[in-house]
Amino acid sequence: MAIQHAVLALLARGPSYGYELKSAFEAAVGPQWGPLNIGHLYQILDRLSRDGLVIAERQPQPVKPDRVVYEITDDGRAELDRWLTAPSPRSGGFRDDFFLKVTAAARSGQPAVVRTVLANQRGHLMRELRNLDGLRRGADDPVVRLLLSAAGRHVEADLAFVDDAEAALLADGGATLAGLAAETTAAGPGKPSGARSGEDADPARAAG
Repeated sequence: MAIQHAVLALLARGPSYGYELKSAFEAAVGPQWGPLNIGHLYQILDRLSRDGLVIAERQPQPVKPDRVVYEITDDGRAELDRWLTAPSPRSGGFRDDFFLKVTAAARSGQPAVVRTVLANQRGHLMRELRNLDGLRRGADDPVVRLLLSAAGRHVEADLAFVDDAEAALLADGGATLAGLAAETTAAGPGKPSGARSGEDADPARAAG
């Protein structure tokens, strides 16, 4: 995640310190992100400082411990501009725990397992969507409302996938699942997908 660039964006507005940056970040991105770990934030600030993208200045306080104030450098502004103008690829690609769960349920060949997996995920997503909608309605900041709306769009897409999986795997009375289970059994552990039971995997030997 590009939290380090979000920190640079906050520092581009002026010097700041750790807890102030934490509060500013959480207010800017909205409640769907969750709280920012202060220890992780200081790790990011240390890395930005080592890379020359920010400078740190220790300021004494009369009662409390010294405060470290961070300020963005010219190199930091250049890196922020580079990040802002570059497209954003998906950070995790299309690897998803639920995709693997659907795969395992489908390969089991059991309609009841598939129904349970899909129903549980649909219920979870519906609760998540209602929660995001409530947060969006209560948000005063237009950017936070926009981000909450975007999060809701992601959940809606996930719900559409659940519907697609239900139609693809359960609409034919279990025939698709039976075929998948048969293929999985025939392939067996360590055999290439599509190989039939008892079939020689070596074409030369099979031809002989």
